[in-house]
Amino acid sequence: MTPVQRSLAGDVLAFDLGEEIQIVRDELAAGHARIARTLVKEGPLRLTLVGLSPGGALQEHEAGGPVSIHVLDGELELNAGGETRALRIGALIALDRRVRHAVSSSRGALFLLTLAALIPNAEPR
Repeated sequence: MTPVQRSLAGDVLAFDLGEEIQIVRDELAAGHARIARTLVKEGPLRLTLVGLSPGGALQEHEAGGPVSIHVLDGELELNAGGETRALRIGALIALDRRVRHAVSSSRGALFLLTLAALIPNAEPR
């Protein structure tokens, strides 16, 4: 996997998302089933570009904070809260923390995953 050669935190971060997507596509073409490329890791905010090869999946899990999934290319199947949803390019879905979910793609997909990690000792809502 190609390492990130820039800062993941700072006052202002700018990206060429097209370049980042191409890096992920190249890694997938090299035979990887799944690629996760962190773009931002600042305080509670995490932005990760995720690529799945055809047949790729993220097994059921839960996150420690709310997440969003924005499909940039391909199609995903999201199983969350006991429901399965087909997500296509442009789809955006948000999940509250601790919602168990799994993602798979029969044809391959790229998506931007955003996580707002909960800060320890923060007041729950």
